[in-house]
Amino acid sequence: MTMAPVAEESRGVDFLDGGSALLDMRAEWRNVGGAAALAPVRSSGPGFGRRRRRWRDIDLVVDLGEDVLSRRWWRGVATLTLLCATVAFIAPAPFEPLPAAPADRVSAADAMQYRDIAISPLGAGSRTGGRMAANGLVEPLSQAPDRPNIELFAKLGSGDSVAGLLARAGVSYAEAGEAARLIGSAVPGGVIPGTSFAILLGRRSPSGVRPIERIALRAGLDLNVALTAGADGFKLTTTRIAIDNTPLRIRGRVGDGLYWALRASGVSPQAAGEYLRALASQIDVGGQVGPDDRFDLIISNRRAATGESQEGPLLFAAIERAGASDVKLMKWTVDGRTDWVDANDAGRQVSAMVWPVAARITSGFGIRIHPILRFARFHRGIDFGAHYGAPIVAASDGRVTGAGWAGGYGQQVRIAHAGGISTSYSHMSRIIAAPGSFVRQGQLIGYVGSSGLSTGPHLHYEVLRNGAAVNPLGVRFASRALLEGQQLERFKARLAQLMAIGTQAPPAQPKG
Repeated sequence: MTMAPVAEESRGVDFLDGGSALLDMRAEWRNVGGAAALAPVRSSGPGFGRRRRRWRDIDLVVDLGEDVLSRRWWRGVATLTLLCATVAFIAPAPFEPLPAAPADRVSAADAMQYRDIAISPLGAGSRTGGRMAANGLVEPLSQAPDRPNIELFAKLGSGDSVAGLLARAGVSYAEAGEAARLIGSAVPGGVIPGTSFAILLGRRSPSGVRPIERIALRAGLDLNVALTAGADGFKLTTTRIAIDNTPLRIRGRVGDGLYWALRASGVSPQAAGEYLRALASQIDVGGQVGPDDRFDLIISNRRAATGESQEGPLLFAAIERAGASDVKLMKWTVDGRTDWVDANDAGRQVSAMVWPVAARITSGFGIRIHPILRFARFHRGIDFGAHYGAPIVAASDGRVTGAGWAGGYGQQVRIAHAGGISTSYSHMSRIIAAPGSFVRQGQLIGYVGSSGLSTGPHLHYEVLRNGAAVNPLGVRFASRALLEGQQLERFKARLAQLMAIGTQAPPAQPKG
């Protein structure tokens, strides 16, 4: 079968690639051995869709890393050589970098003088970097005059002595010892570290030592001490400063957080922490305090007439709760021991346990999946996620009934308290308390570890009432009568005195 050639219409679209037109392709059917074949035929003339090559179609941008030693590669090398020769031809005769800044217009000597009188010597602590040349008005001296006196300031460091401080300042050992003895007689408790001394030394003696002319120091909030040298030796002068010992009372609304409300009211971190610990003996500070509750605390405070103040310990801690009973506690000392006493029920001691370690609770009391045995088991206490080596203290006063290895509990301390209450502290790394000894609340008994059946450092803390485990979060010791008779009357009088702080009307101002 013979097939006639079929002409296919070309489409008039010009495709350009690197300045060249696509060739016009024609198709011609030919019968080869009875089979139809399609053969491309290149057009001999310009044809439809072609254009002649022009000079701007030449590719001057050549990648010398491709087609090495080809005609196109040699054309790129020639172009690069021509460009380099052109740059070398038009470059200035002294081929050197252009200056980035103008050259100095002054001589080296002038530049040095300018530098000497600039701010650099002032920054180094001197008035000028140059020296004035001598003229006819200058009279040479055989020796430089010595300064008539020297004024020094020194601060007493921890573990240092007044005599040692004065000796290092250049005072002779004899004068330093005598001055220290006189200052010590004026300050019975001794000069505390951090006290500043203003020392004035006189003219240097032939031996090279300067004598003391005057020493002044603030030996306390209410005492100024001055030591002055005279014809008959040292003269000691002490000046008392008036002190106002009225305690400071701070009250306010809890708002978003009790601790930050205390800090915003001017309470120091130490007083705020002591206040929270006192309240924690009666209520859950984290869950039983609302934003509308109001805190009330009284802090011992000493204020000097010169304006300095010195904060003392917390005296009274209270909180007025909107939906529950108020808590009022006052610090009171009985038989040499200071305790918080319930001011609502005057004369009853607040007896409550404290947390044995400063850490968060990681596991509560009750049924749980044991982390090692992997089955449900009753958890007889609570776990504190403290770091290894954290100190553990006694939750309350008591007698140590056991201290040693206790099987899966590891290193354990057991303490018996009043009212049939006992506590245990397990998985310790080291035990401090001795069996049979009596410990006070807050006394160190050991350190956190991971001994026994434990997955990591923590404290397992249990509370038992008559041998049965109870939830430590709900344990409160029954308060007991602490004051009676004259002691109770003094307690009530002191409480009334504290409650009057901040309630007195200010004195009337005289009319002009």
